[in-house]
Amino acid sequence: MPPLATPPSVDQSLRAAGRPDRLCDEVQEVVYFPAAVHDNLGEHLKCTYIEIDQVPETYAVVLSRPAWLWGAEMGANEHGVCIGNEAVWGREEVCDEEALLGMDLVRLGLERADTAEKALNVIVDLLEKYGQGGNCTEGRMAFSYHNSFLIADRNEAWILETAGKYWAAEKVQEGVRNISNQLSITTKIDREHPNMRTYAKQKGWWDGKKEFDFAAAYSYLDTAKMMTSSGRYCEGYKLLNKHKGNITFETMMEILRDKPSGINMEGEFLTTASMVSILPQDSSLPCIHFFTGTPDPERSVFKPFIFVPHISQLLDTSSPTFEPEDLVKKKSHFKPDRRHPLYQKHQQALEVVNNNEEKAKIMLDYMRKLEKELFRQMESILQNKHLDVDKIVNLFPQCTKDEIQIYQSNVSS
Repeated sequence: MPPLATPPSVDQSLRAAGRPDRLCDEVQEVVYFPAAVHDNLGEHLKCTYIEIDQVPETYAVVLSRPAWLWGAEMGANEHGVCIGNEAVWGREEVCDEEALLGMDLVRLGLERADTAEKALNVIVDLLEKYGQGGNCTEGRMAFSYHNSFLIADRNEAWILETAGKYWAAEKVQEGVRNISNQLSITTKIDREHPNMRTYAKQKGWWDGKKEFDFAAAYSYLDTAKMMTSSGRYCEGYKLLNKHKGNITFETMMEILRDKPSGINMEGEFLTTASMVSILPQDSSLPCIHFFTGTPDPERSVFKPFIFVPHISQLLDTSSPTFEPEDLVKKKSHFKPDRRHPLYQKHQQALEVVNNNEEKAKIMLDYMRKLEKELFRQMESILQNKHLDVDKIVNLFPQCTKDEIQIYQSNVSS
C-alpha cells in the first residue's frame, strides 16, 4: 500500500511513500540507471518477459525492485516523478500470457516521462499496445494480477487503476490518498479508457443508468463499506487522515512501520522494502528519496538519495547478476542467490534481534541515531537551499556502508 500525502503539507512539499508486500524470501534491491540516448531505435527493449519499442531518450532513475526482474515496485526519476504499484484483482480475468508486468510499467513510466500525467500517458499507451500479464514471482509459484499505480511529481498526483486493458484515473486534488490491494476509484474519474463503461455495460456489471462507479463495476467491492472495513486500505487512510495537514517524511515512515494496521506485513508475504519521497513544489530545492533496500522498515534504516550528475554506483544494494537470465527464469528448480551485501548483513542481524533482546535494543538505537542524523542533514539542505554535490554523489552508498557497519559490529560482538 503506497500511501500518499499531498500539499498543503507542513512545508508545501508533496510526500509520497510506498512499500511492496512480496514473498518473504524475495530480495529487493535499490539500483540506479543514468539517463541515456538511444540512437538505434531498430533495437528492441527487453523487459521482464517481452520486448517492446525503444524511445530516443530515457531519464535517470532510482528503483527499488525485486532483484530477478527488469521493472520495479517503486522508484523515482531525475525530474521528481515517483511511481509505486499494487496488485489488484476483480471481475476481469487475469491474463496468463506473458506481457508487461505492472512493475515493468513502473520503470517505463519513470524512464519516459518528466511529469506525473505524462507518466500516466506512457503507462496507459503501453497497456493498450502490449497488455499486462505474466508470473510476478521467480520460481514455481504462479502469481499474476492486474495493477494500480500511484504517480506523483512536485505539483500533482494521480491514481491509476487497471482491469486488463481497461483503466480509470483519478487526479488527487487535496488532502491524503492511498492505494492498496483493491480498486479504490469510485465515481471521481478524471480520465478513463474510452471503452471502459461500454465494456462494463456489456458484461452486465453496470446498468448504464446509475452513476458509474469504477470499483463497484470492475471489482466485487461494496464501495459504500470500503472506508469502514478493517482492511489495509481503510487502516492506511485512517493513519494518513489522523496526521492530515501536518505530515512530515518521518510521519510517513512511522505509518510504513505500523504493524497493527497490517501495513508493515509479516509472514509468508512481508514488507520487503520501503520508500518515502519529499517532492518540494519549489523547483530550486532537490527532491529527496529515502529507501531501505531491506525487509521490515521497523528494523531498517531509511537512507536518502538525491539526483546529481555522476552518482556513485549503489554496489551494496545491487544484487548479483546471472547470465543468461532467460535460462535462469526457465529453470524453475533453480533459484539463484540474489542477496546483496546490505541484505546479507541485515538478515544476519535478524538472528541477533531474535535471540538477544539487549543486543537488539543497542543495535536499533544505533540505527535510529544514524537515521536521525541523516534526517537532520536533509532538513538542513531543504532549509538552506545548499547542496554539496561532491558529497551527494556518494550519499546513498555511504549511508548504506554506515548501516552495514552497525550490523557487523553487533553480529560479531
